[in-house]
Amino acid sequence: MNELTEMTCATPTKREAFHAQVDVLVVGAGFAGLYALHKFRSLGYSVRGIEAADDVGGTWYWNRYPGARCDVPSLQYSYTWSPELRREWRWSEKYATQPEILRYMQYVATRFDLRPLIDFSTRVTSARFDATSGTWTIRTDAGDTIQARYFVMATGNLSVPLFPKLQELEAFRGEIYHTGCWPKTPVDFQGKRVGVIGTGSSGVQAIPIIAETAGALTVFQRTPNYSVPARNGPLTEADHAKFEAQMTEFIASLESFGRVHSSAFEAPIPPREAQIERYEDLWQTGRGSFLYAFPNILTNQEVNDCAAEFVKQKIRETVKDPKTAAALTAMTSPFGVKRLCVDTNYFATYNRSNVRLVDLNEDPIERVTASGIRTAGRDVPLDMIVFATGFDAMTGALLGVDIRGLEGVSLKDAWNDGPVSYLGLMVHGFPNLFTVTGPGSPSVIGNVLLHGEHHVDTIAGLIGHAAKNGRRTIGVELPHQVAWQKHVAEVAERTLFPKANSWYLGSNIPGKPRVFMPYVGEGYRRTCSEIAADGYRGFQFT
Repeated sequence: MNELTEMTCATPTKREAFHAQVDVLVVGAGFAGLYALHKFRSLGYSVRGIEAADDVGGTWYWNRYPGARCDVPSLQYSYTWSPELRREWRWSEKYATQPEILRYMQYVATRFDLRPLIDFSTRVTSARFDATSGTWTIRTDAGDTIQARYFVMATGNLSVPLFPKLQELEAFRGEIYHTGCWPKTPVDFQGKRVGVIGTGSSGVQAIPIIAETAGALTVFQRTPNYSVPARNGPLTEADHAKFEAQMTEFIASLESFGRVHSSAFEAPIPPREAQIERYEDLWQTGRGSFLYAFPNILTNQEVNDCAAEFVKQKIRETVKDPKTAAALTAMTSPFGVKRLCVDTNYFATYNRSNVRLVDLNEDPIERVTASGIRTAGRDVPLDMIVFATGFDAMTGALLGVDIRGLEGVSLKDAWNDGPVSYLGLMVHGFPNLFTVTGPGSPSVIGNVLLHGEHHVDTIAGLIGHAAKNGRRTIGVELPHQVAWQKHVAEVAERTLFPKANSWYLGSNIPGKPRVFMPYVGEGYRRTCSEIAADGYRGFQFT
């Protein structure tokens, strides 16, 4: 049967609509949303949360697909704000699986009694700012009306799944799934003919697991991706103790974090032999990130080319069929300028007799049929189609709500030429609205959990500063927003990032303005601290 309805990522619960008034409304119960609820409640504010799912978890609630796991080491992908929580929780693996991460978030919600603050199975539909009262009026699909002084959108950067528009998809009689809103009930691939469309991070993780039991797996690849081995393994008590002992240094290192440091533009080109030796060590051991192998790997084409060729050669050595290996190594973008995949046996999976790769650049999909997918050169019979086609990243969830600020201007119109903001936190013309890990911040560059934690703390500081000075409205001065956006763009332009058609630029969404959204420069936290020390320079308190 056709299971398109299963791809709907939330079904609102039928209940009585309510009216409420709070100091802070938080949308989203992922990592940032949970911390925001805890933080603002602990500061004495009345707070309420809205969440589309029926429990906490955010992206880790929806992305239940086979093989889903974090590509940031577990010990680093954890809250830093509670020493008690760090002592109580123990991760089992270097890279935690989705079920384990979700259990961690559920534990946090229970441990800090956060669920009573959240209205689940509810979506925000609109928000209007009233300049006279200095409050937001937020409405939901359940008919709720909430008045809030501060409106915090902690909706995540990868939370709106992207469904490609394939001709006659509705004709397909088999099962259809999307990795971004996977069902809770187990999906049985045993002996079935499965088609996976997409080879980004989700596809790279899911494909090896699906291949283990599928009768036949056909992978439809539009864009080949660089991927490096995870070298996953168990964590011990000694690992946890060692990390805890280094916690002060780890947190301090976040102050200067940046994907690209100023030294990257001045660093010499290392000898090719030294580069290969470093990459070989990283490939074999998994100790460290390829993206930090050399400071200029993302700024110097010659250094980047060496890394790219190293990975391509590893793929050729792994994949036995030359034609398949050629398709998997036909990258047109520099290494690491799209989010780098971390995998377990992804390329080796193509050596299995039940796995076949279709290169959509040579053999594009024409339409979906009742029994499968028809490409230009063949009919592929399928029992299941799995979309691993990614998300409307960074702005999708924000623009999915009809948000209107001063004089009724919508956020969609304000971002008509691409998203603009100050520090990725606030947008001129939208007072008291905060975008956690919004465009213009490091967000998805690096550890988004810790970026979100930092944003919540920064928002709390802004609200506290306003209260201390008897101010009720926080806004952004336009010149500072313009200057920050110019800085974000200039840093990106000095790197190799713009050379790729990536979701960092919105290139995966037809018609979406091509703007490099995350901030890749160094010292974002330090910059925020300096702005705060200068009386929150660039913010407007009225």
